[in-house]
Amino acid sequence: MKINPIVLYTIMVSLGGFIFGFDASVISGTIGQISTEFGLSSVEQGLIVGAPTLGGILATLMAGYISDTFGRRQTLIGIAVLYLVSALFSAMAPTHDALFIARFIGGLAFCSLMIAPIYIAEISPPENRGKMVSVNQLNIVVGISAAYFSNYFILQWSQSGSDLAQSLGVADNTWRWMLGMEIVPAIVWLVALFFIPKSPRWLLVTQQQSAAESSLKRLYPKASGEQLANIMSEIKSTTGEKVLPLLERLSEIFGPKMRLALIIGLVVGISQQATGINAIFFYAPSIFEQSGVGTNAAFMQAIWVGLINIVFTLIAMAVIDKLGRKPLLLLGLSGVIISMSICTIGYSMATYQLLADDLSVLAGLLGNDSLNVIAGEVFTSDVDFKNAVIAIIGEQSFQQHQGAVIQAAANLNATLILIGILGFVASFAVSLGPVMWVLFSEIFPNHLRGLAISAVGIVNSFVSYLVQQAFPWELENLGAATTFAIYGAFALVGLILVMKIVPETRGKSLEELEATLSGKA
Repeated sequence: MKINPIVLYTIMVSLGGFIFGFDASVISGTIGQISTEFGLSSVEQGLIVGAPTLGGILATLMAGYISDTFGRRQTLIGIAVLYLVSALFSAMAPTHDALFIARFIGGLAFCSLMIAPIYIAEISPPENRGKMVSVNQLNIVVGISAAYFSNYFILQWSQSGSDLAQSLGVADNTWRWMLGMEIVPAIVWLVALFFIPKSPRWLLVTQQQSAAESSLKRLYPKASGEQLANIMSEIKSTTGEKVLPLLERLSEIFGPKMRLALIIGLVVGISQQATGINAIFFYAPSIFEQSGVGTNAAFMQAIWVGLINIVFTLIAMAVIDKLGRKPLLLLGLSGVIISMSICTIGYSMATYQLLADDLSVLAGLLGNDSLNVIAGEVFTSDVDFKNAVIAIIGEQSFQQHQGAVIQAAANLNATLILIGILGFVASFAVSLGPVMWVLFSEIFPNHLRGLAISAVGIVNSFVSYLVQQAFPWELENLGAATTFAIYGAFALVGLILVMKIVPETRGKSLEELEATLSGKA
């Protein structure tokens, strides 16, 4: 059976989503080891984890202009090269500064999050556009899950004592192997991108009519000449006669006709990140360690995050063109509020106490019995408990043995917290994850799409960076319960705003949406 060309090219382009998901989440399994090896503080941990997002902010400033000027395909090829370079240098980084730079380079490729949906939306028919754009989000969550599986496999391999693991240096360089695994999919994607056609809408915007006709024939090989002519005519009606200069396009983006589309983009973009999803994805094992399950079990529970993410993204893809974008957003944000409330309750009920048997085990790990001074003392705050332990054994020793210390002392409902985290991931995956990029690819007009998505993408990336940078500090100073309560509060604000201002875009052509949102209809 011959695969539909649009589906084939969508799958090829969305491989970049897989690499993004892998790149973003693979750090979750390495940050503890990296912190121990380089002696990182909580602020420095946030910088290492958030480095790609900083790079993404810079890239997003330029990506829209580059993709509008040189084309979607050429931009994606450059992005694939950046991913490959970042993976190579991350695995070999000799210092934490070098690792920061390597991950920052990878972050420059994060603009694939905006370029890939643009390309997919521009080659897809209206009735299937939501589903097609969501393929990129599906690949993102598959990449996230693959990173958790890869990290768990490499961790187990490094502890196996096998001759092969020893000879390859897996045991001594576990985190380097985890980061280096990204090299393989980066090479595959780079090669695949040379076989996709250029976007016909971009070609018409840049006055390349014959090339646009050729591209449409590759996308719709069974279409008649009349059908292709009708598609061309509809696209031409919104492209204008020439490409406007950059400053004129920027002026139009922030002008009155684009105000509604821009506000919608900002509301959804901020809500997607302010609810804390990247704290979960990028720190999953660390979060589960806070519930006292231990390091290996924390890695295993992180795999559940990836699997739930995939399942509910598939559900979103199945219903996004039937139920619509707005209902999914409302459903997902409501789920986030409930899930974050569950996590807040679970952590707020926790107590921490080290008893004689616990202290005996920890003395063997630490090489001394210094923690005996807090034997039997009950702590009702995770922050107070951690500070007490750090005051006794030091920051670096606590970072190295944090999982074991919390596992020994924590008295809380770990199952309740797991349910809350997985509920949050499910709620995000069925709504904010795929729907945001579908909306972004729909609400802006053809000739401004790249720059406009850059504008809202910058804000989205900046909020993402703040969440990643702040999360270790929040755990250290505010505690887990307060941190998750903050995310729930942001979800509530997002729910109210989405309810009031976000329209439904399902089933409408990009040209129809442009007319409606600009007030022309």
